[in-house]
Amino acid sequence: DEDMVFAGGSYVIVQKYLHDLDKWNAIPVEQQEKIIGREKLSDIELRDADKPSYAHNVLTSIEEDGEDVDILRDNMPFGDPGKGEFGTYFIGYSRKPERIERMLENMFIGNPPGNYDRILDVSRAITGTLFFVPTTSFLDSVEPQSAPGQQGDDVINTLRSTAIKGDIMPGSLNIGSLKKEV
Repeated sequence: DEDMVFAGGSYVIVQKYLHDLDKWNAIPVEQQEKIIGREKLSDIELRDADKPSYAHNVLTSIEEDGEDVDILRDNMPFGDPGKGEFGTYFIGYSRKPERIERMLENMFIGNPPGNYDRILDVSRAITGTLFFVPTTSFLDSVEPQSAPGQQGDDVINTLRSTAIKGDIMPGSLNIGSLKKEV
């Protein structure tokens, strides 16, 4: 059920993963290859018959109606040797957010549940954000708002007056409030 107003846009997920390289390097190469689903030195994908169901490339391949669906994705390695911090930035683009959600569920929960992505034994996500990127034609069709600052000033004034009165803002759980107790 795609909203035609947003047709042609993409969902973009960005995640930062940190890897425990000492733990990874302690795993025998043959097991590393099964965890990833690829040969380590050649980067050639293992034959389907040789891949365990928990292999990263098995769990992150998404099908709909028996067909592989497209998720444009890439991992970019990074490192800060001074901090001993190494990992990857993952960026994925998809037409539908459900595809990305299913990929993440397969990795973290498993498919079936419990059959999770074993790379997570040595890697952890420390950030994650999902954005919607509309088409340029959609952005071109957006009507300009009021003069810059005018609308923002109204919002700020409303927030200030509400805070002064001690009211809880709509939608606020009032967790971590700095207001004084009376």
